[in-house]
Amino acid sequence: MLTGRRGQLGVELERRLAPLASVIATDRSSLDLASEEALRRAVREARPDVIVNAAAYTAVARAETERAAALRINAAAPGILAEEARALGALLVHYSTDYVFDGAKRSPYGEDDAPGPLNAYGASKLEGELRVRASGCRALIVRSSWLYAPHGGNFYRTIAARAAAGERLRVVDDQHGVPSSAAFVAAGSVELLRKNVEGLFHLVPSGEATWFEFARAILDKMGSHAPIERVRTGEYPDPVRRPAYSVLDNAKAARALGHPLEHWHELLAAMEEPVLL
Repeated sequence: MLTGRRGQLGVELERRLAPLASVIATDRSSLDLASEEALRRAVREARPDVIVNAAAYTAVARAETERAAALRINAAAPGILAEEARALGALLVHYSTDYVFDGAKRSPYGEDDAPGPLNAYGASKLEGELRVRASGCRALIVRSSWLYAPHGGNFYRTIAARAAAGERLRVVDDQHGVPSSAAFVAAGSVELLRKNVEGLFHLVPSGEATWFEFARAILDKMGSHAPIERVRTGEYPDPVRRPAYSVLDNAKAARALGHPLEHWHELLAAMEEPVLL
C-alpha cells in the first residue's frame, strides 16, 4: 500500500514497486490522511504486507502558521499507519527529512546524532518518526534532503522555469545540504526493501552543496546563461528558520546497500529535463 502516489517521491516509488508486487496506490483524492477513521479503514481493507508512506505536508513556510495541519499529516497519520502495521505484522516504510536537525554541526549528520528542529515542518516530521518508533511496528525510516524531480513542485523546477523565463536569480549560498533526486531515493528505498532492511537510514547521494551551488549546476545542465547572484540567508526574505548545515551522512545506507552511493552531480546530469507546465 502506497500513500502519496502523485507526489514527486510517490510517482517514482509506484513506478519501481509495481513490478515487484500488487500495489494499492492512494493519493489525496482517494485517502484523507487527516482522517483517522479513513486511514484505519483503508489499511484494514487492503491488509498489505508493506505500507510505504510517501505522503507528507511539505509546505515548509506555511507550516509555521498551519502547525496543526502539518502535525496531522506528518505525525498523527504516520503514527496511525504504524499502529495498523503492527497489528498486521506489516512493514512500514516512512520518510523523514534533514530538517529534523538544527544545523549547528559542520560535519555530516549521522543517524545517531541528536535532532533539534528549528521550524514547524521539521518538528512535525520528527514527531512522525517518534510515533512510528513508539508503535513497536517493523519500520524502515528513511531521511532524505532537498528532494527534486522533473515533476511536481521543487527547487529544481523553480530554478529551471525562472531561468527559462530569463529572470535574474538570487540564491542563498550559506545553507549546506545534499540535493537528492526522487528517483535516487525511490530506487534506494526499493533496494533496501528487497534486502529486508529495517531501522533508520540517511538515504542521500554523496557530496554536498549550497542552494547557490545546486542552482548553478541546474543552469549548467540547461546550458543557461541566466544571471545568478549569491546572497546570504539574512538578505533573502524567508519567514522560516532553516538549518545552515543539514548534510546527512549516507555511510550506513551505503553499507546496507553494498555499494557507494552516487554523487549528486552525476544524478542531476543524468536526469531528464523538467516538464515546465
